[in-house]
Amino acid sequence: MTDQDGYFPESIAATYDESLADMFAADAVAPAVDLLVGLAGAGRALELGIGTGRIALPLAARGVEVHGIELSRAMADRLRDKPGGDAIGVTLGDFSTATAPGSFSLAYLVFNTIMNLTSQDAQVDCFRNVARHLAPGGTFVVEVMVPDLRKLPPGQNTVPFHVGDSRLGFDTYDLATQAMSSHHVKVTEDGQGSFWSIPFRYVWPAELDLMARLAGMRLRERWEDWGRTPFTHDSRQYVSVWEKPAG
Repeated sequence: MTDQDGYFPESIAATYDESLADMFAADAVAPAVDLLVGLAGAGRALELGIGTGRIALPLAARGVEVHGIELSRAMADRLRDKPGGDAIGVTLGDFSTATAPGSFSLAYLVFNTIMNLTSQDAQVDCFRNVARHLAPGGTFVVEVMVPDLRKLPPGQNTVPFHVGDSRLGFDTYDLATQAMSSHHVKVTEDGQGSFWSIPFRYVWPAELDLMARLAGMRLRERWEDWGRTPFTHDSRQYVSVWEKPAG
């Protein structure tokens, strides 16, 4: 069940950074920031789903003016409470439709967040919304996973992604609709448990390219990761860069 903060209420925002500590480590953040700094140039950057500022804060520290769109007030509050967070503007709303002030040379959407839009129409709307925000020649960057469908034997719809003493995580897939959900189970030392589930819509590279074309953008680059490793049929994630024509 969701509230005004969607699937990221205060109960999730309060421990979000700690629960994803590996993604906040310098070796995970720095390559993304390095690439985004180069794409932003002297212009402004727009982060869709800015969250608690994992990428936005170090990007701003590199001299890029960053503005964010974020549905969750709880996550945006965490960003504002961090050093430098009050210098980053945040527009509250759905990033597929919300309008941020001004124009941007770069827009970006990282860590599978395109899949938080749970319909194809909403994902198409996101690309169109980005195109409206981008200045001519601007770029849109998306980092997203390749669905783990190879791990599904006939008759199975569930793929575990974490199995530990105190935490279990698994994804469920519906191949007919491209719907998936991530499920998280946590058990404390006193034996108390909690459960959190969030819906997604997985998406394929060629599908994203078509969404970009519908929005008037074209693919410029695609890599496996932020370090520009070539994207292959064995890649489990990818970083795509689309460009809005300069004229």
